Amino acid sequence: MKIEGIEDEEKWLAEGIAGVQHNAFFMLRALEADNLREALKFSAQMLSELRTSKLSPHKYFELYMRAFDELRKLELFFKDESRHGVSVGDLYELVQHAGNVLPRLYLLCTVGSIYINSKEGPSKDILKDLVEMCRAVQNPIRGLFLRSYLCQVTRDILPDIGSEYEGDGDTVMDAVDFVLHNFTEMNKLWVRLQHQGPGRIKEKREKERNELRDLVGKNLHILSQIEGVDLEMYRDTVLPRILEQVVNSKDDLAQHYLMDCIIQVFPDEYHLQTLDILLGACPQLQPTVDVKMVLSELMERLSNYAASSPEVLSEFLQVEAFGKLNNAIGKVIEAQVDMPIVGAITLYTSLLTFTLRVHPDCLDYVDLVLGACVRKLSGKPKLEDSRATKQIIALLSAPLDKYNDAVTALTLSNYPRIMDYLDNDTKKVMAMLIIQNILKNYTCISTADQVEALFELIKGLIKDIGETSADEYDEEDFKEEQNSVARLIHMLYNDDPEEMLKIICTIQRHIMTGGQKRLPFTVPALVFSALKLVRQLQGQDGEADGEEAPATPKRIFQLVNQSIEALSAVPCPDMALRLYLQCAEAACDCDLEPLAYEFFTQAFILYEEDIADSKAQFTAIHLIIGTLQRMSVFGVENRDTLTHKATGYSAKLLKKADQCRAVYACSHLFWVDDQNGIKDGERVLLCLKRSLRIANAAQQMANVTRGSSGPVTLFVEILNKLVDESESAPCNFYYIVVLSLAADLVLLFVKNGNRYLYFFEKGNPQITSLAIQGLVELIKTDMQSDTSTVDSATTAFFNSTLRYIQFQKQKGGVMGEKYDPVKL
Repeated sequence: MKIEGIEDEEKWLAEGIAGVQHNAFFMLRALEADNLREALKFSAQMLSELRTSKLSPHKYFELYMRAFDELRKLELFFKDESRHGVSVGDLYELVQHAGNVLPRLYLLCTVGSIYINSKEGPSKDILKDLVEMCRAVQNPIRGLFLRSYLCQVTRDILPDIGSEYEGDGDTVMDAVDFVLHNFTEMNKLWVRLQHQGPGRIKEKREKERNELRDLVGKNLHILSQIEGVDLEMYRDTVLPRILEQVVNSKDDLAQHYLMDCIIQVFPDEYHLQTLDILLGACPQLQPTVDVKMVLSELMERLSNYAASSPEVLSEFLQVEAFGKLNNAIGKVIEAQVDMPIVGAITLYTSLLTFTLRVHPDCLDYVDLVLGACVRKLSGKPKLEDSRATKQIIALLSAPLDKYNDAVTALTLSNYPRIMDYLDNDTKKVMAMLIIQNILKNYTCISTADQVEALFELIKGLIKDIGETSADEYDEEDFKEEQNSVARLIHMLYNDDPEEMLKIICTIQRHIMTGGQKRLPFTVPALVFSALKLVRQLQGQDGEADGEEAPATPKRIFQLVNQSIEALSAVPCPDMALRLYLQCAEAACDCDLEPLAYEFFTQAFILYEEDIADSKAQFTAIHLIIGTLQRMSVFGVENRDTLTHKATGYSAKLLKKADQCRAVYACSHLFWVDDQNGIKDGERVLLCLKRSLRIANAAQQMANVTRGSSGPVTLFVEILNKLVDESESAPCNFYYIVVLSLAADLVLLFVKNGNRYLYFFEKGNPQITSLAIQGLVELIKTDMQSDTSTVDSATTAFFNSTLRYIQFQKQKGGVMGEKYDPVKL
């Protein structure tokens, strides 16, 4: 049926266009012959095609435009009196004798525009006559197009200030009355269209009305173009009469469209000065009108106007724009009791955006808007409407985006109260937006009170809320959230140690409630933030007991130790061990030997009891060795105890290769390249010899199990240690030890040899050029052995070591003299 209707309409349109073209042809022949009577006859017949009621507005518009184009040719003929010999006044009377009312009025409008243009008659009377006679057509579609034609032909000849058509009793007010009268009649026709036809086609009628609305709005556009419509006339006459029609129409489509037209076509300064009048109409609109869109568009226009020039801001204060808008929104929400919550929140979001753009310095206004939103939400459960939730996020994001400073948002008392109405997932989204804003703008949160307020806002990220636990979160999202929280902790800072200590205590109190999954992300950030304060207080001392204790390193280390203990209980021993070692270094910098020793003790306890994986043990022991090597605070007894522990654990690693590397790494504990550092060459040599024996054992095991030379790379590493250390005293004993290891130790010699290079260069008297020479020859011999299988990486490693020795020989100087006895 629908397809048949479309085909019928196309057929009717084609018939109408054919009728227009047929009569237009004869009309043009009459015009060419200057035959006025025939021209009027065929033009009337042509316009009679517009009397059809079978076409939709869209199709009727096509037919109307065909007739309109032909009327332009007839108008040119009417203007040339020499062609038809009739005065314009007589012509105006003559066209009124047309048989049908619709063709008669189209011709009357055409001649009437020429009559006004000729100035032979008063514009006021002609305009009034035309607009009144058009009332004869009451069919909505035909009447709207007729009056649209009247607007079109008269828009350039209305009496206006500075216009040639003003004067002799014709004033701007006459033009305004004409346009308003025409607007009133068109609006009535447009509203009446909804009642045409049976109720089952109501949806179709609404669509047709939407297609026709611009014909009505054209009147308001013409009004806005009249220069004589100043602010006073607009306030006293134009706006009240337009709003009267808007309110009286009682039609939601008409009211919404016309309010939008008023806002869009008239100047912004007019809106600002007539806010009370315009806003007073909003509560009178139909409940089904989307008032939030109307007011949002108005506030958007005013916001842009305020941003256009700083000079206009004083006008907003003068007319109390914020107060009027706030009161109007309240009245609209009160009047429309069925307005959904998303509509009210949208209105407040628009008002807040307006406030932030026009009155950015008035935080009281911002908080007032948030407070009004809280009152609207009060008594309601958590928001479940996704649209309302999005509007809440937009509302809360607006201050962040405007000020680029989360601290400002923290000063708004109603800000956290609005967040309480969000569900847990949305609270997390909002918390992430707050954190991202802080990180993006490098905002420093510098007081404990601000930190407390901030953590209340983002509590959805730092602890479980409700029945949802961390185990239920998406793993990737959870990691991203917790990494953001960790980055945030570094933005919480104050130069005053006492205030910074309060901040650290506040952070600790909150993150300790985060549960086992969150602590590995947040505790390290807290620890490093605290250690930063420790180094700031380096050299100070004091008691660590009591909540009101001053900010001293001991007090801070106490807090840090509590946090790391919680982390180690997660369990997360690897991370806890690293943090203990960091704390030990900080204690060393503060010259607090007992605390440094305690932190190392805790690290060894974790290593013994909680770290079982061989790879993790190997990494942990290297961290311990590296940290201990840098420690200068220990006395002889404490250092020997810790060094003995590290060396013992190194020799107990599961894999021989790991043992070898850890043991030769321990050699660094006995040779510290500082002014007052330890330089015990014999114990260095002892570690290197032990590493060679372990390498030899690994080589023998490889021969038995795989029938190959095994991990040759270890020997090159040891060689590098050897070459680095000594420069003077001969080491015949060590040379004998090296030669006794035989050719199957190639890999271990390569690795260990690099350690020898290190200590040789550092001046260890126990490491000689003779030892290096013997080790190099031994590695070469083994690599060239028929039973040796050496991979390319080991060969490259050894060749790189040889090139380094050669480079030092050619370089000359003190180092060149050291290497000169070594023959490659």
